[in-house]
Amino acid sequence: MIRIGYHISTAGSIDFAFDRAASIGCNTMQIFLSNPRSWSVSKADTKEQAAFAAKEKSSDISPVIAHMPYLPNVASSDSIKRTKSIECLKKTALLCDQLSIEYLVTHLGSHMGAGKSNGIKNAISAINEIDCKVCILLENEAGQKNSIGSDLYDMAEILDSINIKNKGFCFDTCHAFAAGYDIREASSVEEIGRILGFDRIKVIHLNDALYDIGSHRDRHENFGLGLIGLDGFRQFFREKKLLSKPMIMETPGRADIGAENELEEVKSFLVRADNI
Repeated sequence: MIRIGYHISTAGSIDFAFDRAASIGCNTMQIFLSNPRSWSVSKADTKEQAAFAAKEKSSDISPVIAHMPYLPNVASSDSIKRTKSIECLKKTALLCDQLSIEYLVTHLGSHMGAGKSNGIKNAISAINEIDCKVCILLENEAGQKNSIGSDLYDMAEILDSINIKNKGFCFDTCHAFAAGYDIREASSVEEIGRILGFDRIKVIHLNDALYDIGSHRDRHENFGLGLIGLDGFRQFFREKKLLSKPMIMETPGRADIGAENELEEVKSFLVRADNI
């Protein structure tokens, strides 16, 4: 079964995300568990936790994927930012465990001019401090200045060096394209599988790209309407293992047809791709 959804708001109460996702036809979803532009992460109260668990049990929306807030930077050498980043990651992972959330996606951040090797070392050390059940997923980057994670060999090195048991990758199609991996070509898709391992890619961020390959610009476009395009995604999904991954769209949205119709169009495309 194709599993696809959007990043969904948790405004009001985290369990409301199930209602919002179901209303537009999602069968998986991604959420923030706290304000994405804050360091603060609070435990779910008993009532909210029970409501989340009840809806998760009765819903077809699976898996639920949490995403780390924007501020943490586990690659940083700044002692204050590093301490706050690790604490935020720990608290978010704990909240995922409390809510029985399967995956937690995290960016690796920026070395802030201290050099890539320092950033990689810092990221590995920080994530190794986490003790959790939730599967930690490292997200590849577009290659903005000083960022860690646009080179897939670096990503593989980091994952191999992390000691936590449950780990994998969240593969963002826009970021990979912006970093110079032409997912419109079979050879590039094969290279991705060879470096990362298709079995270690647990979630796909299904985003088209507003800017051309190698731009290093993290700007998402609606599925099929960017420079990857439908033909590019058709080639990408010739690798059937990728169709089995839960997919999340983090795109601007189609005001012309609405989220529900957009989701249905993308589902139909993916089903056809599965039959190629």
